[in-house]
This record gives sequence, C-alpha cells and structure tokens, in this order.
Amino acid sequence: MTWVNRGEEFAALFTGFRHSMWRWECQGTYHEPGEREPFRQWQEGRPYNGFLDRWLARVRQFRSEGKTLERVRMVTEPPTEYLRWMFTVTPLNVAAGEDIRWISESDARALGEMPEHDFYLFDDARVAIMRFDENGVLGAEVTEDPRVVADHRRWRDRVWSVATAHAESQYATARSP
Repeated sequence: MTWVNRGEEFAALFTGFRHSMWRWECQGTYHEPGEREPFRQWQEGRPYNGFLDRWLARVRQFRSEGKTLERVRMVTEPPTEYLRWMFTVTPLNVAAGEDIRWISESDARALGEMPEHDFYLFDDARVAIMRFDENGVLGAEVTEDPRVVADHRRWRDRVWSVATAHAESQYATARSP
C-alpha cells in the first residue's frame, strides 16, 4: 500500500479515475475543517451557504464524461447530528449526479464482515482506505493489490444491493438547504 497525504496527491485520486468511483462511509461524524462553519450555520437554522458548490460542479463534470459516482452512507442508531445534517444536503449531491444510498448501522452489521473504515473504490481496480483524525481526512492508504481490491468489491456489492436510494429513504424528507 502507498500512503497518500491529504493535499494534491489525495486530490489526484479524484481526477485520475476513468469510469467509476464508489465510496463506503461508516463514520457517524466527520471533522472536515471546510464543513465546520456550514454545519454550525445549519445548527442555527441558517440556509445552505454553497460550501458544496465546487464538489457539485465536479460531479456534474464527471457525469458529463460518463463517469459514475456512487456511495453508501451508514446511519448510526440513533443518527448523529452530523448525519441529520447530511440528510439535508444529500439532495444537492443527488441532483448533481451522485447515486447516494443509506443503510442503518444494524442492517450493515447484519450483513456481516462490513469494514469499519471508509474507503473509495476507483474503477473497480484501486482502493483508497481513508484515515481520519479530529481534523478530518489525514490521507489514504492506496492499493491495487488484487486481494484487497476483491475484498472491497465484495463489500461494495454486498451493501449496495440492500442500501436504500436517498429519494426512497426515510431521510429524503429532512429539512432541505
């Protein structure tokens, strides 16, 4: 595995994929510096401030190139306040072209053997295992090892088939931005 620090190397993971990007998100809270102020504003009942606009533009660009972007977010029981915030901004991601699905923590655990780490699967051939601290993403361990890739593909296939699309989920009615 190769360690990729947050920054330009890490950003290159998102421009270097050719066909598909898939993500498993299993943390109840993320501590991304760029999300702190928007999260606080949401807690105060203030409207969406555009913090996702750059990412949404990239998603639209990827989709125009025929690339797929999919993710499954695991929901803690009960949902953390951070996840309740995510319920409200997810429609923006979906409208831009991401296929985002949800699964409860108990349903994910019932599948057995789901990883406790977040990861990206790029083009079904490269895995980036995410590492975090109290200040967000540190970076990722990236590998193309066929055994590691096969494990992550198996986990993706297992959870994707039972996760619920955002629009069909109970979370789709959350207060929108």
